Amino acid sequence: MLPDPALAPLAVRWVAWVAAHRQPVNPLKDDSGRHGGRHQPDDVWFLAGTFGGGVSRRCVVPAGRPLFFPAICYWQVGRRNDPVEPMPDAGGHAELDGAAVPVRPAGSAASFPVRGFFNNVVSAWPWPVQVSCWGLWGLVPPPVPGTHRLTFAGHDGGRFRVEAEYELEVR
Repeated sequence: MLPDPALAPLAVRWVAWVAAHRQPVNPLKDDSGRHGGRHQPDDVWFLAGTFGGGVSRRCVVPAGRPLFFPAICYWQVGRRNDPVEPMPDAGGHAELDGAAVPVRPAGSAASFPVRGFFNNVVSAWPWPVQVSCWGLWGLVPPPVPGTHRLTFAGHDGGRFRVEAEYELEVR
C-alpha cells in the first residue's frame, strides 16, 4: 500500500498534539477518555491508541469535526531530514458503527520540530527536537450528531499490538 501524502500533515500535527500533554493527562495513557478534549485543534478531532495493549474510552466530540487516529504509529527523535522507514509487516483496521474505515500508511517526508514537556512519557524533552513519524492512519468524515462506536487496532508485524475502543458522543 502506497503512503497517502494527504494524511502526512495530519500525522505530523497528531504527533505534536500527543507531545503537548503533560504526563498525567497524556492521551496515550488516558484509560477512560476524560482527557480526550485537551489541546484539540478547531478543524479535526484527534484520538489516541495506547503504548501497547487495549483501552476503552468515552468522550464528547464537537459536531462537524473529522476524526483522525493511528491504528499504529511510531516516531523517532533526532533524525534530521531523514524520514522514518515504514514497518513493512505492520497491519491495522478500524470500524465506525460496524462499517469498515480504511487505514492508510503515511509519514513525515522529513523531520519536523516538536516541543514536549519534561517528564512526558513520549516527549521527555522541554525544548524543540527533530522528529519523524510513520503509521497506519484513519480519517473519518465528521460523524452525524449522536452516539457512535469507533474501534481501531494495529500491530507492528510482531508482538506489539494496539487496540482502542471509543464511545463518542457527537454534539
